[in-house]
Amino acid sequence: MSGQTEPQGRGDDQAGIAGDANNRERADVISRWSDHLVLLDAVEVGQVLPPHSLNCAGCGPDNPSGLGMQVIRTANGVGSTHSFGDGQVGAPGIAHGGAVALAFDDLFGFALYTVGTLAVTRSLTVEYQAPFRLHQPYKFNAEVVERTGRRLLLHADGWDSAGRKAGSADATFVVVESAHFAAAPPDHEVGGL
Repeated sequence: MSGQTEPQGRGDDQAGIAGDANNRERADVISRWSDHLVLLDAVEVGQVLPPHSLNCAGCGPDNPSGLGMQVIRTANGVGSTHSFGDGQVGAPGIAHGGAVALAFDDLFGFALYTVGTLAVTRSLTVEYQAPFRLHQPYKFNAEVVERTGRRLLLHADGWDSAGRKAGSADATFVVVESAHFAAAPPDHEVGGL
């Protein structure tokens, strides 16, 4: 039987059909998710914004190891009052610097609601002026400070309850289409919307 191709069995056809159905379902979830993100630019000041996804590491309510941040629309961007918990410990009594960076990055994701576009983090720089203590409230504010083509520049600050700046962050985000998220590996879960 050299040179001849054997016919494919029905199992391969069924796998292809199931794969197509999974891809369509995944594309539908991504489409609803991206629509959800870009249609929120008309949110009123003071209104709580919905999480990026139910399992988001920064704001997802269904992520047991996430930060669980809640973010509101402000006059100039977005804000959050957040306390780091025992799950984010670095040195004793202090939040891990990576957890603080996550809070800033997630807040920047919410700032995208103010420009009504999808974008991804290109770079993130965090400056720590003081330790972020566990179980202490910190007020975070973020805004888009410049937009040039597909490039967005963002800035955020974090303040302790006494009004002292504990940290700040600057980021560059790049505007993308929803197809960017569809390029993730098929076993990657998009969220629970």
